[in-house]
Amino acid sequence: MCGRYAFFRWSPAFAGLPGFPQDQQPHWSISPNSQVLLLRREAGEQTLSRVRWGLTPPWLVDLSKTPAQARAETVADQPMFREAFRLRRGLLPANGFYEWRGTTRKRPYWLAGDSPTLYFAALWEAYPVDGAVYLSAAVVTQAAANQRRPLILNEAQQQLWLDPDTPFDELLMILTSAQPVLRERVLANFVNDPALDAPECLTPA
Repeated sequence: MCGRYAFFRWSPAFAGLPGFPQDQQPHWSISPNSQVLLLRREAGEQTLSRVRWGLTPPWLVDLSKTPAQARAETVADQPMFREAFRLRRGLLPANGFYEWRGTTRKRPYWLAGDSPTLYFAALWEAYPVDGAVYLSAAVVTQAAANQRRPLILNEAQQQLWLDPDTPFDELLMILTSAQPVLRERVLANFVNDPALDAPECLTPA
């Protein structure tokens, strides 16, 4: 399952996008319920927003049950996700993500691509709290062996995913698209501490 990722480096062009927070800090360990950056299309242009990682539809009462992931196999049909899939799609930028493997003692791995920034397919929702409106998101995942990995979109797929006029059949094709080959590195156990958010998370084993 995609339970943690990192976004600690971005380009000047990315920082120039509308909505980029001037106080944005690098993060080496982002977990569900954290505030994350979401790229979406608003009023015809791409904009960034800070959102809660954990999809929160306005009808949801129990905020302890906000899913951080949405399975690509069922996202178009499940009541929790299907409306957001049709109408509210976005991207979560990342430099890479973590995966734990093993049976008796799991080891952390760092996975990244050839491009310095990966874009995960995501869904978003707005939810009201005490008269204010907040945004939330879930990352779309694909099966990968016995893991769930974020659905990574190439540049053309990113544009289709963000476009509100993309035909439904094309969106379904994106959900089953082949994924890029990722670079892997086994890590020391520093990243096992969920409270650690520092470069030490990427210390090689």
